[in-house]
Amino acid sequence: MQDISVSTLIDMTIGLATGHTEQERFDRLLDAIRKAIQCDSVALLSLQGETLVPLAIQGLTRDTLGRRFIVDEHPRLKAICASKVAVRFDAHCDLADPFDNLLIDYEGDLPMHSCMGLPLIYADTLLGILALDSLTPNVFDQIPTRSLDALSAILASTLKVAMTVSQLEQQAKQTQQRFEELNEDAWDRDGGDIIGASPRMLSLKSDIEVVAPSHFNILINGETGVGKELVARSIHHLSNRRKQPLVYVNCAAIPENLVESELFGHVKGAFTGADKSRLGKFALADGGTLFLDEIGELPLSAQSKILRALQNNEIQPVGQDKVETIDVRVLAATNRNLPEEVNEGRFRADLYHRLSVYPIEVPPLRQREGDIILLTGYFLEQARRKLGIIQIKLQKEVQHLLTRYNWPGNVRELEHVINRAALKARARVKNTKLITVSVEDIGELSALPIDTHSSQAPHSVPMSQSIVCRGLRESTEDFQRQLITHALTEADFNWAEAARQLKTDRANLTRLAKRLGLTVTKQHKINTH
Repeated sequence: MQDISVSTLIDMTIGLATGHTEQERFDRLLDAIRKAIQCDSVALLSLQGETLVPLAIQGLTRDTLGRRFIVDEHPRLKAICASKVAVRFDAHCDLADPFDNLLIDYEGDLPMHSCMGLPLIYADTLLGILALDSLTPNVFDQIPTRSLDALSAILASTLKVAMTVSQLEQQAKQTQQRFEELNEDAWDRDGGDIIGASPRMLSLKSDIEVVAPSHFNILINGETGVGKELVARSIHHLSNRRKQPLVYVNCAAIPENLVESELFGHVKGAFTGADKSRLGKFALADGGTLFLDEIGELPLSAQSKILRALQNNEIQPVGQDKVETIDVRVLAATNRNLPEEVNEGRFRADLYHRLSVYPIEVPPLRQREGDIILLTGYFLEQARRKLGIIQIKLQKEVQHLLTRYNWPGNVRELEHVINRAALKARARVKNTKLITVSVEDIGELSALPIDTHSSQAPHSVPMSQSIVCRGLRESTEDFQRQLITHALTEADFNWAEAARQLKTDRANLTRLAKRLGLTVTKQHKINTH
């Protein structure tokens, strides 16, 4: 009398837990079954639609794995699939055995033999079957039904888990492929190339190529609008983490009381309003790159946590005792003078030194000789595609105007100016294949005085006689109005963002604007009283 012992069931469970691959786990499962049940062949088959597909076999020719058994064409398989319990076929059964002539150790027609099938049912759904054959007649007859029920339950659960894991692995593979494709699409769509051929930009590109393949954390310095984010994206794209996420964080936009939760995550109930657990940006960037823009705006308490993450590759979500290990490369950017911030006690010296192993300086547009026209052409082509224009070009007078301007808002300001000018030019001239951007389309560039002696704006600008004649106070107030107007326009009339650009407090900025007679209407128009 054959029976399935507890030790056999334990061996099956251990085999399932220790197998490194799905195939290895299935093979160990069949090993345990053959030790418990005397048989010459055993096959585990998965039901896929109306067809049984072999997953693992023993005692059968290898080509059996390539066969597909349509249930309705095989009476014995159909009987097993229709049953709720193990089916033991009589030795004199006339129904054809689907594994006839497939046994490795027997050639020719099979004599009287034993055949048994177990339906593998999980949550009232048939997942597959286990088929056993033996050259010894009636060998399966004495196995207790309860033992076979237990075996069927274990196999059904195993098959369900294997199918679920396989689906999850496939989904994860598809998700990873889709993510990598989206990464590439975003890189190509947004323009991955850094435009510029000036000596300063060639030096910057060289620095990026040197540092990108390393694992160093990088500090990117530069004025507002110079393209620090593009530099970070370039470093990530050229690194061995390019297939992993690049997670962006605007440190200046995070409320101080939510900084730790935003960066390191929190568990449910950690604080009022934390109704569910949430991953932080460090965890989301695990395996990839985290870009901390405007890192100089972070409070000292958050800086210490970031330092720990950089030193030990560890984070601790708010409200959680357990420390989590991460693998994140940090790229940080700032328009502040961090050494000065360190001296003033507003930025941790140890964090600054951690970040500045290889500092990168992004030059302002006014120091990029010859790059303004290159960038203008790039932005014109982008505008052409977005606006559906066949061809667009600049008047020569416009080129002179653009190269003489000081560009306090740097590349971002140039992009906005070109987009607005292209839009105006298209509206002004309709139904033509060629649209020419004029000086009138560019509008007034008056945020800073224009140098009339150089094709590129210098570091110091000659003072005009008209400014002197108007007096210090009036000229200063007029200059303040221009700066505030420019900042509001660039910030899409967001007072808080404009205040950050001007490095002042929002309340102070609104009070100053009110004193200078500047107001913003609901239609986003700036009025001067």
